[in-house]
Amino acid sequence: MKSLKIAKSPTDWGAKLLNLLNLRPEEGERTLFMFIAYTLTSVGLLWLEQTTIALFLDGFGAEGLPLIYMASALMGSGLGVLYSWLQNNFPLKKVFVIIALLMSMPLIVFRLGLELDNINGFFVLATVFILRLWMDAEEILNDLNSQVAANQLFNIREIKRAYPIIASGLLLGDVISGFSMPLLLWLIGLKNVLFLASLMILLGGGALLYLSNRYKQFFPDTPVRELDDLQPTYASRRTNTSLRKYVIPLFAFFILGEVLYLLVEFQYLGELERAYPNTDEIAGFLGLFSGFVGICELITQWFVSSRAVERLGVFIAAMFLPVSLSILGFFTIVLDLTKIGGFELDSAQILFVGVIVLKFFDELLRYTLIAGIEPFLFQPIPAEIRSSIQTQVQGIAEPLSTGLTGVSIITAVWFIGRLFTDLPDDLRREFQGGIFVGAIVLFSIIWALSALSLRQSYVSLLVQSAEQGRISFSSVDLKAFKRAIIESLDQEGNEEDQRSCIQLLERIDLEGAGEILAPRLVKMSPVLQRQSMEVMLQCPNVVYLSHVQRLIEHKPNLDVLALALRYIWLSQPELETHSLKPYLNERVDSMVRGTAAGLILRRGTVGEQQEAIATLEDLLTSKRERDRMIGIQALEELPVTSRVSQHFIPILLKDESPRVRCVLLEAIAHKELTPYYGALIRGLYYRSTRSAAKRSLVTLGDQALPLLNQLADDLRKPDFIRQQAWTAMAEIGSPEALALLSQRLMNSWGMTRRNLLRILIKVPGDQGIEAVLEHLGRSGVETLIQQELLLLAQLCAAELDLAPDLVTGQAADLLRGALQGIQQDVLDRCFLIMKLLYPFSTIQAAILNLDSDSEISIALGLEILDNTLDVPQKQLLLRVLERRSTAQSLSDLSELMPYEPLSPSDRLRRLLELRHFLSDWTLACCFHLAREQRWMVTKDATLVCLQHPSSFVREAVLIYLKQASPRTCIELLPILTDDPDPLVAAQVNRLKSELSS
Repeated sequence: MKSLKIAKSPTDWGAKLLNLLNLRPEEGERTLFMFIAYTLTSVGLLWLEQTTIALFLDGFGAEGLPLIYMASALMGSGLGVLYSWLQNNFPLKKVFVIIALLMSMPLIVFRLGLELDNINGFFVLATVFILRLWMDAEEILNDLNSQVAANQLFNIREIKRAYPIIASGLLLGDVISGFSMPLLLWLIGLKNVLFLASLMILLGGGALLYLSNRYKQFFPDTPVRELDDLQPTYASRRTNTSLRKYVIPLFAFFILGEVLYLLVEFQYLGELERAYPNTDEIAGFLGLFSGFVGICELITQWFVSSRAVERLGVFIAAMFLPVSLSILGFFTIVLDLTKIGGFELDSAQILFVGVIVLKFFDELLRYTLIAGIEPFLFQPIPAEIRSSIQTQVQGIAEPLSTGLTGVSIITAVWFIGRLFTDLPDDLRREFQGGIFVGAIVLFSIIWALSALSLRQSYVSLLVQSAEQGRISFSSVDLKAFKRAIIESLDQEGNEEDQRSCIQLLERIDLEGAGEILAPRLVKMSPVLQRQSMEVMLQCPNVVYLSHVQRLIEHKPNLDVLALALRYIWLSQPELETHSLKPYLNERVDSMVRGTAAGLILRRGTVGEQQEAIATLEDLLTSKRERDRMIGIQALEELPVTSRVSQHFIPILLKDESPRVRCVLLEAIAHKELTPYYGALIRGLYYRSTRSAAKRSLVTLGDQALPLLNQLADDLRKPDFIRQQAWTAMAEIGSPEALALLSQRLMNSWGMTRRNLLRILIKVPGDQGIEAVLEHLGRSGVETLIQQELLLLAQLCAAELDLAPDLVTGQAADLLRGALQGIQQDVLDRCFLIMKLLYPFSTIQAAILNLDSDSEISIALGLEILDNTLDVPQKQLLLRVLERRSTAQSLSDLSELMPYEPLSPSDRLRRLLELRHFLSDWTLACCFHLAREQRWMVTKDATLVCLQHPSSFVREAVLIYLKQASPRTCIELLPILTDDPDPLVAAQVNRLKSELSS
């Protein structure tokens, strides 16, 4: 096989920088180029925006903006359709070029149109109006271009880390364009800034084109097809009541946010128009304001936003903007009406300053906090309909609300003009401004209330999603999550749901669980009481003692009473144990006796401990299974060197009751009884104790890793037992455990690699996938695919050189069947490796279609992969999956491994050289064919396979040796005299008799 090279690690300073930015080494260069392209385009668009707004205000005034809003609503949908058409008819590289030209070239035409004022002023006004409308189109096209490029360059996991860095290019563009605008006005004039904006947009498009050529594997040469219709829905889930209650406030949240943005912008630009009659002054102010806000946004985005969301929660952060706007707007109105506070400003100046402050906070918080939490709001929605809901909210509802807001503003302005016709224009505009600021306050309050309403449904839906395993706790608002658990426990509903809530509470906040569970203990059912007490016992706290004592007064079940007693004593270290002695009486239930004995063993005097030990011995020697189990639980309080422990543990490990042995295994892990860790490993071999042994090993955490790793490394152990060891390591889930599993991938083959991949992919929260990407990197995962394809090339070559017309016989047929089976295994492993990089549902959809006998379904599967994969081996994989002949597949794979025809015997020996990559059955078939065809096999291959873990491989080697070299067979037979497999041992004895005679 070819040597495999992993990408070199970056320099120390580069690694530190990438770590600071939360990026992986292979993501750094792509993110940098994408950031540069986004920043260049953003600078050009912001120059365009500042110039266009100044020209528009000069020609139409702020009153013309509502017409723009209405036209933009229709234009936004049209541009989305246009971009989709371009994607479906042109490769993405050409789409980027077309969009860059479409964004930049019209600006030159508009600049020329501004010179037509000498011919007809109407043409200039029309040019300015269309230019303002085209500014919105530019933003839509830029967002589509950048998001499509980012989605192609990064997979679903990489983009979570990379896109926030890329998106900050807009904030950097704010700073650059803002502070450079006054200089450009002085150097080239306002209208000529359009030329410079066009140039920057072209440069940004050129950067995208360079990026698409540098990373060709990410950008297909064929048009991108929509795959939603090709992928089946695996879980048809109806929109239930909880989901409907969540989606309605979700629409309201985004619609109100858009409405407020337009109201603030309309009033802001109207105040600028009134304060600065000169267009250059407006453009200069817009530039400086944009630059100052950009600096504040960068600081907020990098150092404040994520911390604010983490500490305050999603919904408190979401309410920052509406609350800020309502408070600032209210004070603006109050100051405008009363002229108090010592301000030497008239009404118009107060309104101007107030609106500027409103715009500042709207820009600052909208593009930092609000932009940061928007993805979280869609997390509780089931993945099958999440994309559809997000498209409806942000692609339909928001544009429509833009148009409706434009109509509403025009209506309001007309109505105010009709109502106050007698007032001078200045006073009427001030009054109009006050009304719009009041509307901003009103809608801000409604927006804040919608966020509260959204939270009520959010928390309920979040709990349901977590119970079904659809979300991880790292991506939700934990404060809201706990509120949902409280609401669920306080409702008289399904006990199964309440049990799930307690389990979730144990996972997300074990130390604070008592605060929620303790006050509700008395009202719970016995099952929930026991579960709650078991959770609270993990972190006993005297603060909740009164609630536990009240539970005891209500005379709960004996098992709950025992847990409550244990909680009381563990939470109060100062209590004396003499009051527990009455519970040691034989007439007391064994559950309570065992609990009392354990507590006395923990803190009692020597005399009291002797009595407790006597009680403990009675329980451990009882004929009742339940008593022995309770005694084992109390045994945990004794030191491992105790005489009772050393005497009873070996006996109880051989107890006839599996339940007793399971409890003992869990006690060994809980007490960390190191001398008996071997019993936990032995417990994996028996079905009755396997689950308990695995749970116990998981409880030990990293302490169990050396034992599990040693078991997994032992090739002579059954594959199922080794798989149990890997599964336990995955359930431990620590960085060390996942690192061991990830590193093993590179050196494993066949069924071992397949099992490891399946285990890692199933680790909750994608932690296993993240561990693989962390330790191997994307280049390492691509190397795994290349290794599999190299093996596939060798298998195809073997199938061709051992064709039926060249080698006949039963053994040859068996070997050919085995080779075909391994080829399918190789492809299965390739699909598992793909799931490390791409969404599970997408790869699963491709697998289902490719497994079909229908040519249409196979074509759909290939189409899905063609538009999903971006690995260097993409075209090879697609050609191999087309179900072509072996010779054609081998020709396709020739760029990885050129095919050199070999004689059948030489090809067999080549296969045996690759024995580490073959299945056990294939290896046995090789020796059966060598025996049948009387072909020589190398001595090294024979000796190694004679010690193979699989018995049927050793048996095949013995049969081969008997015929090929009886003398050598006699010399090697002593090696297998004590073979653990009885069939092989019997064969050895029979061969001794036959050959010696």
